[in-house]
Amino acid sequence: MRVSELSVESGVAIATIKYYLREGLLHQGRQIAATRAEYDDSHLRRLRLIRALLEVGRLPVAAIKKVIEAVDDESLSVHLMLGTAQYALGPTIEPEPGEEWDTARGQVDTLIAELGWDVSPEAPTRDELTQTVVRMGQLGMSTDLMVYARTAEKLVAEAEMDTVPFDGPREAAVEALVLGTVLYGRAFDALRRLAHESESARRVGGSAREVPSGSDRAG
Repeated sequence: MRVSELSVESGVAIATIKYYLREGLLHQGRQIAATRAEYDDSHLRRLRLIRALLEVGRLPVAAIKKVIEAVDDESLSVHLMLGTAQYALGPTIEPEPGEEWDTARGQVDTLIAELGWDVSPEAPTRDELTQTVVRMGQLGMSTDLMVYARTAEKLVAEAEMDTVPFDGPREAAVEALVLGTVLYGRAFDALRRLAHESESARRVGGSAREVPSGSDRAG
């Protein structure tokens, strides 16, 4: 297909496609003339992945490049490729020197070990969880996260990973991981808040009709 057809099929503007080609995010098409190239389904898959990383994952171009490089590196296992994408989705956390951080990091590492999870010691998500544990401790909250970890493992992670086509195109696997991580994460958070409201009503005998609507709160 021509670049104009690729644009129509993908929903990505021609100027944007040319930008992705220049930046190396999208592989070049098959050159059939000095000023003309043809594109195929592999370009459509790559554009779907780029859009998922950009629009859903909210990743900057530099981070998208790293994920694309992992996708294109056939010597990299699918597990490590997905890890590259997963790590890119999280925030960059700088460890905070001090006893609070060291204690919280010890709690995180111990929790992961007790669960028997196979997680890299360098995983940035360890620092992300450590920072959260530090803040929870400072606020006097319980930092026993085992019930959350078990829920994440049995009810969330396993179901989400079932949607990842490990044996399919590498782009499709990363796209599914990104969409699942971000969108299922948002859905789970919304469902938890809905469950909080329902549980509050059950415990104190309230009613959903007593809760102000969005328009009432705005006023």
